[in-house]
Amino acid sequence: MNRIPFIAGNWKMYKTGPEAVETAERLVTLCADVENVEVMIAPTFLSLPLITPCVKGTCVKTGAQNLYFEKEGAFTGEVSAEMIRATGSEYVIIGHSERRQYFGETDANVCKKLKSSIHAGLKPILCIGETEIERNEEKTFQILDKQVSDGLKSFGSDELKDLILAYEPVWAIGTGKTANINQVEEVHQYLRALVGRLFSMDFACRIRILYGGSVKPENIRELMNIKDVDGALVGGASLDPEKFIKIIKYYL
Repeated sequence: MNRIPFIAGNWKMYKTGPEAVETAERLVTLCADVENVEVMIAPTFLSLPLITPCVKGTCVKTGAQNLYFEKEGAFTGEVSAEMIRATGSEYVIIGHSERRQYFGETDANVCKKLKSSIHAGLKPILCIGETEIERNEEKTFQILDKQVSDGLKSFGSDELKDLILAYEPVWAIGTGKTANINQVEEVHQYLRALVGRLFSMDFACRIRILYGGSVKPENIRELMNIKDVDGALVGGASLDPEKFIKIIKYYL
């Protein structure tokens, strides 16, 4: 099954509007000769309508870092899938570990956000992953099973045709730690088999599964050589276009 590699940059709460535009414009220039790799950057909500026009017609797409599952209403401070789509963005990150850890994101809310994003025509990137304590207690697969099963319940495979999974071990995010190759391979293989059990192996072989957790130019090639790794969800290294392009062009 030919799955196009997908490299995503999560800018988190960094960069003002002008800084985001400058970074996006530089990245577009650096990506001019990129082929057979899809690239996505997720700035803050405020920067989405500013940088989306900058990347239009290029291999670089934009996405949001979160959304609220209601279409509209008295929900102060929230942003809907329709509002994100109106900026011209194509993707949205759902269930990131920082949302789960700091803002009480639950699997039930993740499921609602997935439904909202799909109905609005956004392509969801569903984040899953275990904490260090859960890994040390050998609960990794138990946690992943629940996050995937609860997050995707009530969906048919036809609704999830644009779904991207992102495995991000919480203990490796922003810590400089990276899961070793055997750990990454084992988890990604498990996730594809899990999706196969929930839906079908044909569907499981079509969706892309990204790795996220201290991804940098020095380790991207090794990660991308793993059979079931189809790309990366990059944090800090995506803020610098000169570093990020080395990850995007991992094949050189």
